Amino acid sequence: MRKAILVLMAILILAACGGPEFRGSVMPEAMAVPDFELTDQTGAPWRLSDQRGNVVLLFFGYTSCPDVCPTTLATWRGVHEGLAGDAERTRFVFVTVDPERDTPEQLGRHVNVFNPDFVGLTGDADALAAVYDVFDVYYQKVEVPQSALGYLIDHTATTFVIDPEGTWRLRETYGTPVEDVVHDVRELLK
Repeated sequence: MRKAILVLMAILILAACGGPEFRGSVMPEAMAVPDFELTDQTGAPWRLSDQRGNVVLLFFGYTSCPDVCPTTLATWRGVHEGLAGDAERTRFVFVTVDPERDTPEQLGRHVNVFNPDFVGLTGDADALAAVYDVFDVYYQKVEVPQSALGYLIDHTATTFVIDPEGTWRLRETYGTPVEDVVHDVRELLK
């Protein structure tokens, strides 16, 4: 009986020493994200390395997206509100997959509709491609001649979560509930 109690106590102690319980998809191996620089909605340079100490939520989309992108930004608005004071240490970053149409000004107007704290990023084709490659972002232009837009872009619908040390830790899939994202961000801010 005594051995059983000691074994149970050891199991409980080890369980208490484990890492955080995340609700998003944990990366099989945490990956340090190489620094990158893009242009924000004000025309200023934005560097990932300048975000150290903050959790970064990174999403790749475009301003004329009819569904996934605005839904994700609306979710982020809820996450921002749910984080309250912790939102100050969280960066919400929307990177365009449509640099032809998404100028810094257009990105600024778009993200500001959801929250003025959100950042919209663009850059030249090479700079954007390098960032897409890090996260294995899928994007494909789809011609839609019957639409006034002329084309849409199929793209990855995932929020990539980078911890305060610059390590890619989680993927929050499209449709993840606000409270789950809030939970995960708070775990990373501990």
